[in-house]
Amino acid sequence: MSVNQSKYIRQQKIYKAIITCTRFLIFIAILILWEVSTQLQLVNPFIFSSPSRIAAIFMKMCQDGSILHHCMITLGETALSFFIIIAAGIGIAVLLWLWKGLSDIIEPYLIILNSLPKSALAPMLIVWLGNNQKAIIVTAISVAIFGTILNIYTGFLETNKDQIRLIRTLGGGSMSILTKLVLPSSRKIIVSNLKVNIGLCLVGVIIGEFLAARAGLGYLIIYGSQVFKMDLVAMSIVILCVISAILYKIIDLIERRT
Repeated sequence: MSVNQSKYIRQQKIYKAIITCTRFLIFIAILILWEVSTQLQLVNPFIFSSPSRIAAIFMKMCQDGSILHHCMITLGETALSFFIIIAAGIGIAVLLWLWKGLSDIIEPYLIILNSLPKSALAPMLIVWLGNNQKAIIVTAISVAIFGTILNIYTGFLETNKDQIRLIRTLGGGSMSILTKLVLPSSRKIIVSNLKVNIGLCLVGVIIGEFLAARAGLGYLIIYGSQVFKMDLVAMSIVILCVISAILYKIIDLIERRT
């Protein structure tokens, strides 16, 4: 490694360290400002809660194990809906790519369903499926499935036409083009959809839990707001932020490795 390369790598490490420290300091400053504002009664701690109150209720729920129970339910519903969306999204996109007539028929319907506010579907899904976990998972799936299909299918259509023509010239069929060219060249689009969908699944699960859950972080939020336990609401929101950041980081690591 040359001197210039070593210098460049060292500069990059220093830059990343500065960025990380700055982010951490901003986060700490926000917590301190929030706590001081509530202690000085500049904001109402009953309405806005505070870091100390959130920490107190979190420790209390950790001792009886209830917070772990609610977190695991929300994570399980998110993971299940996420894998269903990815499998169904890729499968249907492949089917549309293989069968152009089918894509021409249903593409307008996919666009309409994708633009529809999914929160409007949640009450109907609960009436159809009942007040249970199935309705929550289907609600989460409805939030992201249509956009996933459209994005992945659009990525398939952007595959290099000259390379497709070359494979056909060499005697390859549609399956050869799909497995050896279309899917590999669409890898970045698929991984990008993973990063978007993990957040959308979490949003869909919370919407479903608002309406049809007896446990989960969404249930804690809606219950806390109904009984004016804003510390419970704020704690649940903070945990959701942490969970979403961790899930996004996992997908980001997968993207880097692929």
